Amino acid sequence: MRGLRRAASPVVVQPLDYTIQGDNLQVARVRLKPGQEIFAEAGKMIYKTANVQWETRMSGETLGDKIWGAVKRKLMGESLFMTYFRASTDGEVGFAGGYPGRIQVFELAAGQSVMVQRDGFLFAQTSVQLNVALVKKLGAGFFGGEGFILERLTGPGTVFVHGGGDFVEFTLKPAEVLQVDTGCIVAFDEGVDYDIQLAGGIRTAIFGGEGLFLATLTGPGRVIVQSMTLQKLRRELAPGRSGGDERSPMGSISGLFGSDD
Repeated sequence: MRGLRRAASPVVVQPLDYTIQGDNLQVARVRLKPGQEIFAEAGKMIYKTANVQWETRMSGETLGDKIWGAVKRKLMGESLFMTYFRASTDGEVGFAGGYPGRIQVFELAAGQSVMVQRDGFLFAQTSVQLNVALVKKLGAGFFGGEGFILERLTGPGTVFVHGGGDFVEFTLKPAEVLQVDTGCIVAFDEGVDYDIQLAGGIRTAIFGGEGLFLATLTGPGRVIVQSMTLQKLRRELAPGRSGGDERSPMGSISGLFGSDD
């Protein structure tokens, strides 16, 4: 007689003790308990106490996992390595984004996922899985630019995401639609449908000053939008850098053939 199959034990994740300080130059201060571990995008740490050990390594248990992980991280616009932090006794680590903006925190349950803009990940507990997510819709693939590549973060655990400027949050009802500049999305629930559509007619798309395409998000689910992107900040600081302002008709057309670095 075959025995009954024992159900897998749920993953128990110790809550993080943290605070977010600042306004548009925010810092996440994390107080680690002994044995707690977090991983962060390389270069995002701004300080740590001496009793916090850190090491930089590629994720994955086998060589194949590490190579595939490096490929995925390259697609996401991230560095090839992650930095891991662990405290032997109570310690503290501080993190911040690479440009002015805010930090959004997600408390994910086991199996719960959130989709995040390319290069938006800051740090998370090591119980969280970070993967590349290719947008499924054909329109998004051809025309979405950076919006075609998203990051999927899956719980359990706490995730910290950075975006530019200020944030606006929407809770979409079933079938409710929100149209957003493709670069202005910070994050959205995995259940939200995502596609890229032409911004109205050809005249509106070319002369409207907002680019040729918009991201279309359909509920139900939560959507977070940022008021400033790194690309826009670069453009405003050096408008002649890429050969023209993307808001102009010629800039909109040239955007089909190239993008900011």
